Amino acid sequence: MDGVRVLDIATFIAAPHCATILGEFGAEVIKVEHPNGGDPWRRYGTPSKRADSSLAWLTEARNKQSISLDLRSAKGKELFLRLVGMADVVCENFRPGTLEKWGLGYDVLSEINPRLILMRVSGYGQTGPYRDRPGFARIAHGVGGLTHLAGMPGGPPVTPGSTSLGDYMTGMYGAIAVLMALREVEAGGLGQEIDMALYESVYRVLDELVPAYAATGKVREREGMGTLNACPHGHFECGDGKWIAVACTNDKMFERLSHAMDRLDLIALYGKVADRLAGRDAVDALVSEWTVSMSREDVLALCVASEVPAGAINSVEDIFNDPQFAARENLVTLDEPELGPVTVPGVMPKLSRTPGELKSLGPAFGGANDKIYGGLLGLTPDDIAALKKDGVI
Repeated sequence: MDGVRVLDIATFIAAPHCATILGEFGAEVIKVEHPNGGDPWRRYGTPSKRADSSLAWLTEARNKQSISLDLRSAKGKELFLRLVGMADVVCENFRPGTLEKWGLGYDVLSEINPRLILMRVSGYGQTGPYRDRPGFARIAHGVGGLTHLAGMPGGPPVTPGSTSLGDYMTGMYGAIAVLMALREVEAGGLGQEIDMALYESVYRVLDELVPAYAATGKVREREGMGTLNACPHGHFECGDGKWIAVACTNDKMFERLSHAMDRLDLIALYGKVADRLAGRDAVDALVSEWTVSMSREDVLALCVASEVPAGAINSVEDIFNDPQFAARENLVTLDEPELGPVTVPGVMPKLSRTPGELKSLGPAFGGANDKIYGGLLGLTPDDIAALKKDGVI
């Protein structure tokens, strides 16, 4: 992505995560923040000892440069349009119509830079009856159909993993879209708008729910720790109070599990998927009786030896002690000038010839003002001082 310049004018996670991915692989990402406090994500989550940055900001705004700019002011708009003329991608996640209200719609931006790609994220997209509603990941999980599936049978719907899951998913889909749009530009075509809706990213990962309902009218309900389509396929507690995930998706996997359990008699009883599904409670009880009889480490060792698909249900403490995470550099520690060592998730995906790189943590607020305004746009120190005095930056 070297040579690609991205203007990240968004807030929180979804659109900024798209820019972060691009920045990890070489794109120059300029984070544009409102002069009055910047991106609210700076204050979200666990505070750090750096006054303008939470730990969430340090990890999610990495590899970016921060400038302050009021896009709603006449001078701010002028400066932004100059940057647009030098950019390849703009990432935004305001409510639909906001950029247009400020006179910064894609019609204006593309007139200045016909090759520009505008990656837009909103709760429900730029069209449809819900377009003007505010959206957050938690809402998208619900509307997109995922929350309905999360929880124990008969119980209330619960958060499906991280409350920000839909944001990250949308950011990843957004990065894919940007790469496809860049390919069109590099082939001699024009830039374009990318319309991302938070709920659509969630909706897209519902397995067979859509065709199954269309064909049978079946509504899948909450299935708790297992699944109705396979058995044993769920979470099992071990003797040390830790948990393991087991996924026997076919008869061969169950045969291997029977060997690991030293219960070859189970193959005759439950060797066929139909028999296991019919006897689900009995099968799950037998597996639970086995896993709770020893530590998770011992259960995993037996599963690995028999090639049973199984894995630890890790806490973040477990992750820090897991050799797989260490071997693949999933945990990376950088020295931050004011804070010292800070550990964050590593870069992925992993490319063999042009791997991504983590160069810096989330930037100080407005830390690149002089570099961008003075260097890239050629403003004088007096110009920059005047802009700051007027509240433009």
